[in-house]
Amino acid sequence: MAEKLIAIGKIVAPHGVRGDVRIIPLTDFPDRFRPALIVYLSDYSPLVIRQVKKNNKFLLLSFENFDSMNSVEPLRGQLIHVREKDLVVLPKDEFYIFDIIGLEVYDEANIHLGTVTNVLQTGSNDVYVIEMQGKAPLLIPALKEVVKHIDIPEKRMIVKLQEEWAE
Repeated sequence: MAEKLIAIGKIVAPHGVRGDVRIIPLTDFPDRFRPALIVYLSDYSPLVIRQVKKNNKFLLLSFENFDSMNSVEPLRGQLIHVREKDLVVLPKDEFYIFDIIGLEVYDEANIHLGTVTNVLQTGSNDVYVIEMQGKAPLLIPALKEVVKHIDIPEKRMIVKLQEEWAE
């Protein structure tokens, strides 16, 4: 089985004639793009970043062995990945979205509520979308008062329901 890859950027288009590409970062850590970093395309093809420049909301990257617009044109639209083991280590009690999706959610009485199927990023705090069998999805704010415990290895989340949610 191939190692799990995590998308950190998307190649939008070639930029200029020297083989640069314009990318949209898909990470909260755009500084992770640096020279000599090995990244991967979806087919596990490795690329080595040669140079990084900031350009408004985009980054301009050049890769080793790519030196013309024609050489990078086939990369258009592809996702740039890193190996899961190369992810930035998060502080305690912070998690990647891909770790949260799929967790089984229980209330404080250990009653199964459903499964996290999405994470909405609202700006102030994330909101976990919990799919419940036979009911409308439950929206749980990602706040310490509500989310009591997350156990990634056990794929489990414990939440404190508000009275209006428990109906």
